[in-house]
Amino acid sequence: MRRIKKRFFLIGIAVLLLGILTGLMLWGNQALSVHTITVSDQTLPSSFDGFRIAQISDLHNTDFGNEHQKLCALLQTSEPDCIVVTGDLIDSYHPDPDTALSLMEKAVDIAPTYYVSGNHEARFTEYETFCEELKALGVTVLSNDSVNLIKDGEEITLIGLEDPMMEADAGFADPEEILRPSLEKELETAAPYTILLAHHPEFLEFYAESGVRLVFSGHAHGGQVRLPFVGGVIAPGQGLFPRYDAGLYQLENTQMIVSRGIGNSMFPLRVNNPPELIVAVLKQSN
Repeated sequence: MRRIKKRFFLIGIAVLLLGILTGLMLWGNQALSVHTITVSDQTLPSSFDGFRIAQISDLHNTDFGNEHQKLCALLQTSEPDCIVVTGDLIDSYHPDPDTALSLMEKAVDIAPTYYVSGNHEARFTEYETFCEELKALGVTVLSNDSVNLIKDGEEITLIGLEDPMMEADAGFADPEEILRPSLEKELETAAPYTILLAHHPEFLEFYAESGVRLVFSGHAHGGQVRLPFVGGVIAPGQGLFPRYDAGLYQLENTQMIVSRGIGNSMFPLRVNNPPELIVAVLKQSN
């Protein structure tokens, strides 16, 4: 009798743990929320104090609600001055550009929207057509070039780097060396305060070496599975226990925001790792 009771007790514990894990996974895939990050920098022009930048990253064809209703509602209420999209709008394993285009059509009605490619776009055979469709919607596609954002006569520079996998021989070259010429060229004429859109966070040392002030990145998916007091478990380009998986980092004078992203790719589940829309608030520090 005691053995039977013990067996039922252990089965009950196993079912409970399975239920908790299942709940965490379901929550981790659907609990989209806004994560506000304040970025302070003394070189920020005073006109941009309080400037709000919403970041979308790693959508991977995901649609929250009918026609992105939930995501767009969060975007609208966040009142961004601009929206930046840091790659992987699509999923190259199951391409569905219409889902991404539908979101971008709504985003440009909320705020000026700027986009750079990710590694999934680099593998997408119809990427050029996809870019033209983005531009037709009013999205500014930054392909190793830059734009100046002007407010009250002051300006900051927004630079966008293509994913290094866009290069035909990328598999045989150092990604940083692929990115370096384009970044150096844009920095020659950039304003003192520069923002870089680049899909890969693992190159922070290179970004800091270049002297950019703020980087928006993604790609790591928050480490996919997040452990309390530890962080992400695994990320592409960084392996186990990635150094740059989510949130705000600083190296020398460069700050970097890494989004946990919105969707999933090859591994379809998130654990303790809900999707997020980031809103960065720029502040001029003394």
